[in-house]
Amino acid sequence: MSVITSKELARSPVVELDGNSLRLEDLARLARGQAQAQLSQNAAAQVLKSRAVVDKALHSGEAIYGITTGFGKFKDVFIQPEDRKQLQTNLLLSHAAGVGPCFDKEIIRSMMALRANALAKGYSGVRKELLELLIACLNNGIHPVVPEQGSLGASGDLAPLSHLALVLIGRGKAEYKGEIMDGNEALQRAGLSAMELEAKEGLALTNGTQSMTAMGAQLVLRSEYLVKLADIVGAMSLEAQLGSGRPFSKKIHDLRAHPGQSASAENLRRLLENSQIIESHKDCPLVQDAYSLRCMPQVHGATRQAVSHARQVFEIEVNSATDNPLVFEDEILSGGNFHGQPLALALDYLGIAIAELANISERRTERLVNPALSNGLPAFLTQYGGTDSGFMIAQYTAAALVSENKVLAHPASVDSIPTSANQEDHVSMGSTAGRKARAIYENSATVIAIELLCAAQGLDYRMFDDPASATQSEKQKAELLPGPGIQAAYKTIRAVIPFLDRDREMYIDLEKAKALVMSGEIVEAVESAIGALN
Repeated sequence: MSVITSKELARSPVVELDGNSLRLEDLARLARGQAQAQLSQNAAAQVLKSRAVVDKALHSGEAIYGITTGFGKFKDVFIQPEDRKQLQTNLLLSHAAGVGPCFDKEIIRSMMALRANALAKGYSGVRKELLELLIACLNNGIHPVVPEQGSLGASGDLAPLSHLALVLIGRGKAEYKGEIMDGNEALQRAGLSAMELEAKEGLALTNGTQSMTAMGAQLVLRSEYLVKLADIVGAMSLEAQLGSGRPFSKKIHDLRAHPGQSASAENLRRLLENSQIIESHKDCPLVQDAYSLRCMPQVHGATRQAVSHARQVFEIEVNSATDNPLVFEDEILSGGNFHGQPLALALDYLGIAIAELANISERRTERLVNPALSNGLPAFLTQYGGTDSGFMIAQYTAAALVSENKVLAHPASVDSIPTSANQEDHVSMGSTAGRKARAIYENSATVIAIELLCAAQGLDYRMFDDPASATQSEKQKAELLPGPGIQAAYKTIRAVIPFLDRDREMYIDLEKAKALVMSGEIVEAVESAIGALN
């Protein structure tokens, strides 16, 4: 799921699509079924104008790509007027060649909303009725079944968008009210009717970057949350290891004014403020903490800036016309706005950046469980080492996921393979970049969830003389308290996952911790305690 704030959820239940003003947060609301889409009046007028240009061109006798000619290598094949409708239908049938697992409902809904918004921009030449049918499918919960694999990210996401568009003509498969059925049946059950495509419409529905964009927009919102959570969890680990807050001094970070670094440093200062634990060892002989603690602003901050760059890319893309050809008032121009290279690069960069959050998180976890590095915590965070293993294998899991991320972080965007008889001789592989980045995110969220468990366990040993009995008694007062922000995070964790007194089924705790990470509850609790974080 995409983590968005309660303030965002409280916005208008209707999102107007005009091709120019869609926000990533509004897209998330549409994807999650928390708003309805509506075509704006100005966009409707522009769509009508664009269609009129196509209708006029059909009678000109000119060779216009995809309208009066075939596609790809068949660009030079002139299509007779009586075959032009069939051309558009055949395009969907032949291009719906996706394979593999299917996209989840949130991504499908994002794709539908994004395609509708691109058509609403008014440069695609479709009929208003077709666009309205697409919006009606979204609003009525008709979700085309779309396989994830098959897009090269160059002539847009041809295979995924073809599967998406098939339902509009009563073909393909769709999920409706929890049941998979034929596209036509889904339309009928919702009180809608399939349409026959006119010239240009099949091409307009399938040429675009909406699969890549849906994945990227979702990942940006998730990553903005995860990097904030990483600051919180890292601060918890620092408190548990009796680390120092001095490396986060504003004086230091003002001398290297990367915005992400400064933002993370400020978060850490606020999270550690008024910490009794840090105050208790301010005169200890330890000169410096390890990099995984001391350099959190530099590492987390670099990821923040990568996420910020990705947001800029996808904010542009969600309001772009990405099909081909594009229809202007005075001419129809063939170009390459469907090429996914800007997205592929951003998705690779985003995946690499998120992988780094996991890399440094796993190192902090190792320090928490390693008695040679933890500054006095029991080995593997258990009092009964030998009979009990504590968090030993949880750290193994984090290490395995981090190593998997290193394989996934190899960029897809540097690859290309020619297609369509070498007509399409450079492709972006943006869809592959998106799927890899999504897998990296899932792994990294789990790695941070593991650190969360270990940091909370470490704090128990700092806060209480006898952590097991302290967590069983509401009357027990802590010997030392972390900063108020960290206290809020700790209480949120302990409301769901108790202190690990003796070994138990670890996977259950991991699942609960991952659910907490994905829910947004920890960040909400911390911000309720100390105000909004960067």
